[in-house]
Amino acid sequence: MSDKKFATIEDLRLSQNFRENTGVKKHLTTIPVRKPGKQDFVRIHPNPDYRIDTAVIELKEEREVYLLAPDLLHELPSEWKAKSLITYINRQGVLALWPIGLPNSEGRANTWNDSARDAALLAQDSWVRVSANMSLGAYDTFSALGDIPEPEWPEISFEKILEIAFKGKFIDSLDHAVVRDLLGGA
Repeated sequence: MSDKKFATIEDLRLSQNFRENTGVKKHLTTIPVRKPGKQDFVRIHPNPDYRIDTAVIELKEEREVYLLAPDLLHELPSEWKAKSLITYINRQGVLALWPIGLPNSEGRANTWNDSARDAALLAQDSWVRVSANMSLGAYDTFSALGDIPEPEWPEISFEKILEIAFKGKFIDSLDHAVVRDLLGGA
């Protein structure tokens, strides 16, 4: 063991970009599909190509969301919901998809989805936090007042984000286990 001493405490201090010099690369293997946590400040990906209006099946008790192939919509009319899947990132760098409900077939929306969509719009340009307000029947949106740096978006395509987020959760057949369970099959 060396008896060498450091000259100053500054010799021990890490630089701001210390992770860049460690020789590792983080791989995205999990991308959650969920609304932001009530204490998370988030930003929405600024590129409109990083969102999609699509059909999903939500299993509430399991807290799971499945992507549904469009050709199955007519086969499962009461099982799916129309959602916008919007790419967001929180301050900890966790990338996720925010499912926000679209108006129903009659064009009726609800205040929860409208307020979530308004919050997402604000989150394109500033860090926001969303919290359910049961008395209001909508989400409250709060903007961060501090000077928070712009998010560092991973270099990944939206197609790859969907692939990772819905790995094992894409329904493209009526023979899928989730569909069989929903229809009471074995």
